[in-house]
Amino acid sequence: MLGKQKRIFNSMFGALVLGAVFSTTAIAAEKSVAITAIVEHPALDAARDGVRDELKDAGFEIEKNLKWDYQSAQGNTGTAAQIARKFVGNRPDAIVAIGTPSAQAVVAATKSIPVVFLAITDPVAAQLVNSWQPSHTNVTGVSDVLELPKQINLIKSIVPGAKRVGIVYNPGEANSVAVVTQLKELLGKSGMTLVGAAAPRTIDVGQAAKSLVGRVDVIYANTDNNVVSAFESLAKVCNDAKIPLIASDTSSVKRGAIAALGINYYDLGRQAGKEVARILKGENPGDIAPAASNTLELFINTAAAQKQGVTLSPELIKSAKTVIK
Repeated sequence: MLGKQKRIFNSMFGALVLGAVFSTTAIAAEKSVAITAIVEHPALDAARDGVRDELKDAGFEIEKNLKWDYQSAQGNTGTAAQIARKFVGNRPDAIVAIGTPSAQAVVAATKSIPVVFLAITDPVAAQLVNSWQPSHTNVTGVSDVLELPKQINLIKSIVPGAKRVGIVYNPGEANSVAVVTQLKELLGKSGMTLVGAAAPRTIDVGQAAKSLVGRVDVIYANTDNNVVSAFESLAKVCNDAKIPLIASDTSSVKRGAIAALGINYYDLGRQAGKEVARILKGENPGDIAPAASNTLELFINTAAAQKQGVTLSPELIKSAKTVIK
């Protein structure tokens, strides 16, 4: 009888040990990713979703073996800093930061947790990394930088006689300031001038656009987060004043821009998701060079062109990936 009890005890003990091993393995296999965005708008939301879907394809699925914590700063830099500190305190396996202010807040808050920035036009100007080479720090990421000469060519093809290009931007966003500086120089070489209007907050975008009426021939909207968040107010001013509006974010075309030659932000998110997956599998972020997308898509909105007094050439419409009527 004692021998039988001993065998039962040994079996139960073995099962408990084996269960503990499996439990430990499951816990070890689970990874955590914290993701934050400076604001929610179609482009940044698509980038976030791209990261999530790429991680799923790489074997990291929410509610199975991936803990996913997403928070938006709702356009507030103070909130972005609070989220960054909270995430660092939670010690996730990686933090994805979408938009310049959020990325700057996270990079300032940790030197050890892997950080993958996303949708940052100029990560060097934003002081996230020192160069486009592997950083040898805890930071890497994917940029949405655009070739500005191609943007200028698009402006010329839609408004051939344009001499004065208006731009609404947030002077507190490093990437927007960098674009304004570069665009001013490039337009000058083409015999054109750039006229800027500051919009430090989302609610300032409409008023800033109104200040450009009568002073510009066309308005170009870069990927400034304040501007993209309040794009309808910018489009309304352009419709009312018959000013052609050209964007760099393709999701802004259905919101009132005539055209945009831009990046697919969902694909950009998937590109960043590949970097996150490499990190979750043990790779050092400092060994992964920051990257950018080389794929551009042309979106056209013929209804917006009509509202803003522009006749688009058949050739331009035919060359578009997407035409919104």
